[in-house]
Amino acid sequence: MNDESARKRYWLDDPANVRRVIWGLVGVCALVVIADLLYEKHVHYGFQHWLGFDAVFGFASCVFLVLAAKQLRKILKRGEDYYD
Repeated sequence: MNDESARKRYWLDDPANVRRVIWGLVGVCALVVIADLLYEKHVHYGFQHWLGFDAVFGFASCVFLVLAAKQLRKILKRGEDYYD
């Protein structure tokens, strides 16, 4: 018995399941943008009336935080033998 056959398969190892997750997320994002039409907004700035602004702003903020954290890691990381 080799290592490949003994390796446990997880549900995200199947590319079809990965596609399902991605399309599920796309569907949820589309529902969020559609839901944006269904309620009255009380905004402070004119650009907040744009369709899907909250969804786009939230996504862009999340991407920015991930990229900023990757750069911050370069400054803050310690060596592997730091606690030795």
